Amino acid sequence: MKLPSIHGVIRRRILVNFRVRPDVIRTLLPARFRPKLHAGYAIAGICLIRLERIRPRFVPSVFGLSSENAAHRIAVLWNDDDGVEREGVFIPRRDTGSAINLLAGGCLFPGEHHRAAFQVHCSDRRIDLDMASATAR
Repeated sequence: MKLPSIHGVIRRRILVNFRVRPDVIRTLLPARFRPKLHAGYAIAGICLIRLERIRPRFVPSVFGLSSENAAHRIAVLWNDDDGVEREGVFIPRRDTGSAINLLAGGCLFPGEHHRAAFQVHCSDRRIDLDMASATAR
């Protein structure tokens, strides 16, 4: 089944990165991945993203959906089937404030989504963002 192309606006994207001990990160990774290290530490982060007017291309933008979302990310390395080392990002968890994203996670949007509450206040000079996940991993 071919899904329709999804269109919309990324209103805000904040990427917060931090370092983590490699032995801690390894417990979160599937066997084929290993953490990408920088100065002896694994690199992890959270991508906080606000999407607006999300809809199939043929639907007018006024009917699009908006949502606050978070993707928990880990920088990883792995070897492909030919033995070539690759690098990318493994996402062990996604959180959303949208009931539609919860229902469509894995179908219209990649990966399973978990419910979370977002409180966001934006001004020209500041963004206050609070996220509380409703389910623990």
